[in-house]
Amino acid sequence: MARRFDGDRLVIASHNAGKVREIADLLAPFEVEVVSAAALRLPEPEETGTSFIENALIKAEAAAAGSGLPSLADDSGLVVPALDGAPGIHSARWAGPAKDFRFAMEKLEEALGEDDDRAAHFACALALCWPDGASETFEGTVHGRLVWPPRGRHGFGYDPIFVPNGHDITFGEMEAADKHAISHRADAFRKLIVACF
Repeated sequence: MARRFDGDRLVIASHNAGKVREIADLLAPFEVEVVSAAALRLPEPEETGTSFIENALIKAEAAAAGSGLPSLADDSGLVVPALDGAPGIHSARWAGPAKDFRFAMEKLEEALGEDDDRAAHFACALALCWPDGASETFEGTVHGRLVWPPRGRHGFGYDPIFVPNGHDITFGEMEAADKHAISHRADAFRKLIVACF
């Protein structure tokens, strides 16, 4: 049985403001005070894992150890089968040191070239870690297709080029509440909430 979260303060092990905001929105109904690793001036650990779960654990364990508080990390990315799963766990790195996702989206479009296979999915791994070393992990996905050019100003990362299955608009065109209802992060969060909250 999963360990229950019974605290009132949680560190979000991320320096990505968009990701922190999205996670804070998902946790809002549980009256948990969230603080980001960036706000606590915690260093970003090197993500040396070979999977989303491994990288989420690296980040959550580092933040829990550095803050003395339970910590939640998300490692997520875009998986494109036509590119052998790239950018995958390297999704943020494709944006370069400046975290320029317009550049990353252009790089992705260039890599796909004339390929008609535009299937893709977002994957999300969540790791909830406690300072005593205990941890729980959860995974979620949302499948869809890639479009070009980018559309919409909402969301972050690759959202403006991803149209989820069953929809005609990109995550970048969706209101936050609509995206939260179907996203890979929401899928993983539902599992986390059932198990731990």
